[in-house]
Amino acid sequence: MSAQQLSDLIRFARHNSPYYRDLYASLPPDADRLTDLPVVDQREFWAANSLHDSRVLTGPLSEATVYKTGGTTGAPKFSVYTRDEWRTFVTSFGQGLVDTGLRPGHRVADLFYAGELYASFLFVLDSLAHAPVDNVRLPIGGGAPLESTIPTLRDLAAQVLAGTPTTLCRLAEQVLASGVRLDSVELLLFGGEALFDDQRRLLASAFPGAEARSVGYASVDAGLLGRPVPGPDARVHRAFTPYALVEILDDSTDEPITEPGRPGRVVVTSLFRRLMPIIRYPAGDRAEWTGTGPGHFRILGRAEEGVRVGPVSLYTQDAQDAVAAVDTAGRVVGMQLVVRRWEGRDGLVLRLATAPGDHADTAPKDALARAVVAELENVRPLYPDSVRAGFVHPLAVEWARHRDLAVNPRSGKLVRVLDERPTA
Repeated sequence: MSAQQLSDLIRFARHNSPYYRDLYASLPPDADRLTDLPVVDQREFWAANSLHDSRVLTGPLSEATVYKTGGTTGAPKFSVYTRDEWRTFVTSFGQGLVDTGLRPGHRVADLFYAGELYASFLFVLDSLAHAPVDNVRLPIGGGAPLESTIPTLRDLAAQVLAGTPTTLCRLAEQVLASGVRLDSVELLLFGGEALFDDQRRLLASAFPGAEARSVGYASVDAGLLGRPVPGPDARVHRAFTPYALVEILDDSTDEPITEPGRPGRVVVTSLFRRLMPIIRYPAGDRAEWTGTGPGHFRILGRAEEGVRVGPVSLYTQDAQDAVAAVDTAGRVVGMQLVVRRWEGRDGLVLRLATAPGDHADTAPKDALARAVVAELENVRPLYPDSVRAGFVHPLAVEWARHRDLAVNPRSGKLVRVLDERPTA
């Protein structure tokens, strides 16, 4: 499927998707520029995009593949792709793999996760199959036991390992502990999470002849986002022209940012998806233009719509719902998600603010904190699973006053997510 004109996509979505028809109801019929359109509200989008009787889809769900994306256990979210859309998705992403250092004949181990409607394993495998250079694909998967993965990598002389940083580091720890040498590995392609300095050091110890690079920037909900840009900074990408339009918008005004070095939130428009249109959809990340090339931008971390803690994705709404469910007395008057990194692992701190006159004893506060953590872990079971696996620190609660919560210095609006991790 080829890319379509933006004006055609807008007209098609308005005519065939009840969600976009309502969203654009107040716009003139000839609105055909991105800046004419409102930015999608993620909560409203997913509320409208139920698996049955979706108001977002432009037609019946009769030919498509269904993937799960970022949803809670009680309210999973689903993205759908027709076969033509998926082919365009993986072909475009596969073309970007040459910018990672993929060379003809490379033996590539796919260590992303498969099953349970998740897309990453199949997506990377199909992208490799559609890459413009020949390669040998090793579909091992992230869930395979390390005891069998390492011999497979050694016996097949894998040269490229593709997976999340958490998976690659878990593998690196096992390699170092076992004393096995995987000298054939020369390229580590990471995706789904940021890669931090301490992780780079671990990977360098286990794979001294390998270079760590971004596999590319995409998500199953937002689609194509960024093609890797060769160079020393793995955070720098460029848009997949002509299949996606990437904007960086001001945090307070939603006005497009054009100058380099000014952070904002990433918003994407997919020009190849028609069954489930993605038009000015927040990708959940913050970025800045670099000014080093046409459309080059640097990913800076997660935006307030969501946050990635190790292998776990959470949304601010998840934490807000957890607080609302257990704080029946209404003692919590403000909240921020604070992501930190220490001892080589990510950790999430829920910073909860109480009213100025709340002088309750420590014991009731501790009980409330435990209840909030338990509720959030019930909604996001992958988090406690990752704690038990040693991937992330346990959830913690930090009590504060509302004045202690960080705000945007220009608008005074509350900053929902503070990412205090050092990025490289």
